[in-house]
Amino acid sequence: MTTSKMTWNSKPLIACRGELAGWLGPLPTKEHFDKMLRRAFLLLFVVTVPAALPDRIGAQSIFPSDDSAAAAGSTTLAKADLVYERPTQRTMASNFAFDAFGPYPIVGSAFAAGLNQLSNSPPEWHQGAEGYFKRFGSDLGIVGVGTTTRYGLAEAMREDTLYYRCECRGVFPRLRHAVLSTLTARRGVDGHNVFSFPALVAPYAGSMTAIYGWYPSRFSAKDGFRIGNYGLLSYMGENISLEFFYSGPHSLLSRMHLNNTHGASAPGPNH
Repeated sequence: MTTSKMTWNSKPLIACRGELAGWLGPLPTKEHFDKMLRRAFLLLFVVTVPAALPDRIGAQSIFPSDDSAAAAGSTTLAKADLVYERPTQRTMASNFAFDAFGPYPIVGSAFAAGLNQLSNSPPEWHQGAEGYFKRFGSDLGIVGVGTTTRYGLAEAMREDTLYYRCECRGVFPRLRHAVLSTLTARRGVDGHNVFSFPALVAPYAGSMTAIYGWYPSRFSAKDGFRIGNYGLLSYMGENISLEFFYSGPHSLLSRMHLNNTHGASAPGPNH
């Protein structure tokens, strides 16, 4: 998956907005859209952190305790935790290669570059084949830096970056699980859920690198933050697709995704 910077100020996009307004009525302005995006990101952050904390506390109860009730609870947790198996270094390496250089980032970058080409963003890169490949390379570079940051920090913090499908049933519980997994990861031998700092900073590491590395000088940290927001949302969308469209080790999605290596090979416990 990849990111793209939506631009409201270019002439082609303004013309399109004018035509759409005749059919759909007034469209949201750039400032209004950015405000809604910030609120959505804040809501995701507020919901994810409290949801992860009880899981960590509950997982810690597997250690011996003098309290008989706690001991009984820890025994139940210990049995459930036997399902979790930390992925091997080989699995993580293939995971990284797929997420950074596989078909998803390539196709996503090509699509994002097309959108930016239509809106002429940034205009300094002009149109034509040269402009398109500059935008394509930029989006692919953002994905590469972000993925490297996420996997590198996760390895240093001993976090499991794989996506584990929910064992629950129902659309909304599974959707909630996929959304919360955007900013959580598994840690420890029991695979308990924790808030993931690598998952949070990775999209912004990629976007800020692009802003200060190869974007025109007029772009600032504010633009990098906006691009990073789109990256975080695209990663959420990838989790949702793995949750609802993966249907087993022989499915098309599994074969395209290295036997679902971004998702775990086994469901695992959902603490």
